[in-house]
Amino acid sequence: MPTKEDYISQIKEEIDKHSVLLYAKGTKEQPRCGFSAMTIEILNSYNVDFEVINVLSDVEKKETLKEFSQWPTIPQLYVNKELVGGSDITRELHESGQLKDLLEKTT
Repeated sequence: MPTKEDYISQIKEEIDKHSVLLYAKGTKEQPRCGFSAMTIEILNSYNVDFEVINVLSDVEKKETLKEFSQWPTIPQLYVNKELVGGSDITRELHESGQLKDLLEKTT
């Protein structure tokens, strides 16, 4: 059984490994909630590679992620190792054009 420290290490590795990372309910192909689906749809509208990690497969990891990020909801979008926010913030940044600018700076 992984410890909280194990989960934190795993989360940090995932964030470091992927320029654009979405912790979501479900997968890229099968989102399991409307907020995750909307965020995946927005990301799909850009020509950018992004990874989706399904938090529904591990409740303990999901809860540790919320503590780690100090963000209470899922999905959580990370770009260049920084938490962007959830679905509402992602949608607002998309509508204002700021998300495009952010995604163009991915490494």
